[in-house]
Amino acid sequence: MNISTTGVRSATAIGEIALACRDAGTAIAALSTSAKRHILEMMAAALEAQAPAILAANARDVEAAQSKSLSAAMIDRLRLDAGRLAGVVAAVRDVATLPDPVGQVTRRDERANGLVIERVRIPLGLIAMIYEARPNVTADAAALCFYAGNAVLLRGGSEAFESNRAIAAALRGALRANNLPEAAITLVEDLSRETMLQLMQLTDIVDLLIPRGGVGLIRFVAEHARVPVIKHYQGVCHLYVDRGADEDAALRLAIDGKTTRPSACNALETLLIHADMAPTFLPRVAAQLHERGVELRGCARSRELVPDMLAATDEDYAAEFLDLILAVRVVDDLDAAIAHIHRFGSDHTEVIATRDAAAAEKFVHALRSAVVLVNASSRFSDGGELGLGAEIGISTTRLHAYGPMGAESLTIERYVVRGAGQVRHASSATV
Repeated sequence: MNISTTGVRSATAIGEIALACRDAGTAIAALSTSAKRHILEMMAAALEAQAPAILAANARDVEAAQSKSLSAAMIDRLRLDAGRLAGVVAAVRDVATLPDPVGQVTRRDERANGLVIERVRIPLGLIAMIYEARPNVTADAAALCFYAGNAVLLRGGSEAFESNRAIAAALRGALRANNLPEAAITLVEDLSRETMLQLMQLTDIVDLLIPRGGVGLIRFVAEHARVPVIKHYQGVCHLYVDRGADEDAALRLAIDGKTTRPSACNALETLLIHADMAPTFLPRVAAQLHERGVELRGCARSRELVPDMLAATDEDYAAEFLDLILAVRVVDDLDAAIAHIHRFGSDHTEVIATRDAAAAEKFVHALRSAVVLVNASSRFSDGGELGLGAEIGISTTRLHAYGPMGAESLTIERYVVRGAGQVRHASSATV
């Protein structure tokens, strides 16, 4: 079998292919920082050079998705244009500017017996990605895993098949040009469920599995995987407008958070408004959102102030709409807002609009969500915006990484101990 081709076609060979990918990672782990940065620049240049082919492949994917009547949100996540592809290229270049996490000493102690103990970052090994509809994930995941010294096995969704294959070909070309094994970035082209199940159970080969996609995919992976999994679950993101908040600022946060890209996981899904703010703020924000095509679903108190608002259910408050739909609730106070988020939230991203520093601190400390923002849009809950260059996803699993995951999150810490012949037991000292 030729494993240097763009992807993998045989379901029965996934173990062999994963093993080849893992073994190729040893060459990546040995690269210097300067070499990795040079190759990332070559990857970015290859994406630019092959932009016409990538966009043509994406157009085929979008056309197929439209013919299958996939949702508008799914098609929006799938679609690439010149601007979005330029963003993908910029993210790859941004990764190359970051501090190299591999080899970083995060702690150093010298014991009384002379031992020098260090905690040092090393690559995780082989990272598998299972994801839907987002071709940018192919480039982001490959760049981040590569910079962190890991091999990566990419299993994208059928919706983005042509796009993923074109992007992977460009990235692998940069490896080939530098005499590195292309298998270090492997795209799985057999998209059968049987192959996916086999991949999720390669306990001796795959070091970490990261699923990104809808609720169904995440649950399927969590139920069937035997390898370690970090879930990048749904974003039921909230904006709470506190008593005395700057209405103009809160209005901007609501519009930016809901309307700029509603299909993104960091888009707002629920607006909570303090009862003292609701009579003036809610009609104002409702009018602005209606102008932008947003459907509002609210509680009884909300609908008294905005009569044309639809009635909200508990299912609406727990929903990740990924569309121009926003759930609304008027709450009595900050404690009620926090209680609502505890009940309905997904531990993704929460925002408070407030002028009260004490209220802001209470909001921050009362919630355990991966990202909490004070007077800033939920759309900043993004690896690139938070200085990670790009992100492999936003972890909602409290393991070694939580929130947006960049290159550092794709490493682990180990102990390196340096001595001069010290032994623990006195009986061993005489030889």
